[in-house]
Amino acid sequence: MMPMGYNSEYINSLFEALGENGRRVYLYSQLPVDMIYPFLFGISYCLLIGYFLKKLNKLSSVFFYLCFLPLIAGLADYLENFGIITMLNNYPNLSQTSMDATNIFSVVKSMTTTVFFIALIITLLMLGIKTVKDRKTSTNTM
Repeated sequence: MMPMGYNSEYINSLFEALGENGRRVYLYSQLPVDMIYPFLFGISYCLLIGYFLKKLNKLSSVFFYLCFLPLIAGLADYLENFGIITMLNNYPNLSQTSMDATNIFSVVKSMTTTVFFIALIITLLMLGIKTVKDRKTSTNTM
């Protein structure tokens, strides 16, 4: 994961450093495993933030759209993986278009993941504050 993206020089130097065997291992061992994670990330975190928003009575508000952030990150991760597969299969004849597109998907994945985790932390803080207030209110009314 490279949050700020990468350029064609980096891609070429990485693929060269991996060598033929390393590229094959990455293509046939690492990437198949990495095809499971985006789905699990997207669904799990979508449901998790939805659950917390429901606890805050905010699920029916504009905050509902926060549930889409992990799904977007997961989709961008899949698109990045497909771009990497394309580049590994075409190496050393890499097109600038495939490198640029894969880079964009990587940046989108990083940005949406970061925004999601910030939103999740804020949501958890809000839930914590609400829980403390609710406990104080129920203690004061007894």
